[in-house]
Amino acid sequence: MELNHIQTPAYVIDKDKLKENLELLDFVQKSSGAKILLAQKAFSAYSLYPVIGQYLAGTTASGLFEARLGYEEMKGREVHVYSPAYSADEMEQLVKFADHIVFNTPTQWERFKKIVEASGRKIKCGIRVNPEYSEIETDIYNPCISGSRLGTKKEQLLKMDLTGISGIHFHTMCEQGAEVLDRTLDVVEDKFGEYLHKLEWINIGGGHHITKDGYNTSLLIERVKGLREKYNIEVYIEPGEAIALDAGYLVTEVREIMNNDIDIAIVDTSAACHMPDVLEMPYRPFIVGSGMAGEKKYTYRLGGPTCLAGDIIGDYSFDEPLEIGQRLVFTDMAIYTMVKNNTFNGMPLPSIYINSGDKTELVKSFSYEDFKSRL
Repeated sequence: MELNHIQTPAYVIDKDKLKENLELLDFVQKSSGAKILLAQKAFSAYSLYPVIGQYLAGTTASGLFEARLGYEEMKGREVHVYSPAYSADEMEQLVKFADHIVFNTPTQWERFKKIVEASGRKIKCGIRVNPEYSEIETDIYNPCISGSRLGTKKEQLLKMDLTGISGIHFHTMCEQGAEVLDRTLDVVEDKFGEYLHKLEWINIGGGHHITKDGYNTSLLIERVKGLREKYNIEVYIEPGEAIALDAGYLVTEVREIMNNDIDIAIVDTSAACHMPDVLEMPYRPFIVGSGMAGEKKYTYRLGGPTCLAGDIIGDYSFDEPLEIGQRLVFTDMAIYTMVKNNTFNGMPLPSIYINSGDKTELVKSFSYEDFKSRL
């Protein structure tokens, strides 16, 4: 990849790797009979939606704007949406283009079903259930913790009139393998199996690390086929991360090198602004050619240009000393970066490029007006 002409900071989407992921997901679809959807909350670079639409069944959204984006940019594909709580104004617009609408609670369904019925469209409606089982260890990502606002428990579902409901949805996984799904489905079937016999579809959510090396695709295919055959239902899967995993980079430039007990390199990329999961999760992104602190001869703490003292990306080592103006490349930066970035401190948003083979093209650059118009 040619980096010299790239205006930093910049996201670079690897179109060839994206296609590789999509081909594997398409294999899962064809082998299992499942329909796989792009979860736009992880990746919404819509210039690539026509490519994604060649492989996947459609998109899933977390609200009105994502749903509209999927409808407009992945034409002819299914549009699914789920939100913990809708407004009447949102619902009046959603029914114009959503094919599946998932409600969080019986009360949400009761409140808005007349709008759905009056739309004149054959919209499939579902309820998100809480199976009260998840193997996610970090509470901020666990939708089944006590007091969760996400999903309806079985005891609440028993009191509900399901007339007009054609499916159920659950989402209880995060970056996990098929073995976790296997155990989760046992719980879901035990609690909600009586409903599945009466319904048309089930959405088993996201968090499936299908395109990660070592993922047990055979087990996933086996469980999906089992659901389809046992209950005679359609099965949807909605990964976000698996679609663009390892399919993007974030290119940054070293602006300053200083020492305060340790060597510090200040780059033009901010963890807080451009890859906020580094601080939120937290995690340490990999840099091409780097090692852990102390592993190679020269170690630096990399920090961003904002006023936030904690805007620290991590400690990295290199074979040669870093130089001002040098380019560094963070990997796996297509997911949960562009969709979550911000302009705190007036930081410019990174440009977006697409790379295929030896060709890198600018898709979008951002200006002062993009910062100003938000406020």
